[in-house]
Amino acid sequence: MEPVIGLAIGRGTGPELAAVFERVLTGIADACGTKVALTRSERIYHSYVSLKAGAEAEEIRESTRQDADHYTRFCRSLAAAGVPAVFRTAINAQSLYLVRQRLQAVKIDAITTPGASLLLVRDQAQGFYTGENVHLPGALVRTMTFSREITEKVIALAVRRARQEWPDGRIDEIVMAYKFHLLDGALDEWVAESAARHGVQIGLFQPDTVNRNLIERGPRPRTLIIAGNEWADIMHVVLLDRFGSERQENRCTENVYLHPDARGLVEYQTVHGSADDLAGTGRVNPVATVRAAAAIAERHAGCAGAVRMVERALMALDRHGVATPDAGGRHSTTGVVDALLDALEPVARPVSMADS
Repeated sequence: MEPVIGLAIGRGTGPELAAVFERVLTGIADACGTKVALTRSERIYHSYVSLKAGAEAEEIRESTRQDADHYTRFCRSLAAAGVPAVFRTAINAQSLYLVRQRLQAVKIDAITTPGASLLLVRDQAQGFYTGENVHLPGALVRTMTFSREITEKVIALAVRRARQEWPDGRIDEIVMAYKFHLLDGALDEWVAESAARHGVQIGLFQPDTVNRNLIERGPRPRTLIIAGNEWADIMHVVLLDRFGSERQENRCTENVYLHPDARGLVEYQTVHGSADDLAGTGRVNPVATVRAAAAIAERHAGCAGAVRMVERALMALDRHGVATPDAGGRHSTTGVVDALLDALEPVARPVSMADS
């Protein structure tokens, strides 16, 4: 039975990147001699630009709620059907973070430098980004929640992923970047309890202290950063630029859901946003979407070696100057994808004793 992957599409450049994802995923599967099926969300979700177009505040609130409700149901239905992964193009942040709160999402990105490996785990399940808005005459009140349960779930996932990233068990430093001084000491207690439970040492710091330490000395050779989204959303691009020598337009990340209703489903997304100004121009950079297709193919669709195969093809494109204008090239989105698919070469399977 062929694996099934979910696909959710936002406005802006979402339809173009969804087409890129489908083409590249199919191309990888063909190169690996297999098939992959897609199940699409029936709704096209708003970007912030499309949400604001001619709408009043009450209409924006209702469209935001409808998008959040629909995408929540879609993710739950995928998980219930045993679908292991979904690729989502960018959608309006407010709708997205309502889903993040409901399904208890954590975003994970491994950033590799010449001398260090930094694992960034973004807590999207609690905090200001997940707050609910109440509109009053002339005012908006936003409330949020932190909890011991969610804090433990996030730390447990982060430690587990770090041990997978570094299988010999050595983690040089675990840092948490949160505005804990605003939480009456509660977060301090929860973090200390969780650290003892997992047998690790965790340093809980204010975000500005984390920034200072990274500027002064950089990350330790193996650094795990667990961060509230208030800091991590802003700093993700900076960390990529400073320590990963990578542009956000070229990166994809994964989101893991911790709520039982969506457990087992992993969501992949591009790091960049909906780029509404590029919609329909054929100039959107497809590299992050290509990498998301490769990661899904390898991890969830049985295409061993897909990531390496795609990275080799991307290096070939780079050598020949094939890129969209934002990356210094003159090619269209379709032109880059065409060249990449032509450059795909299956990774040779190691010869086993049984083959000889």
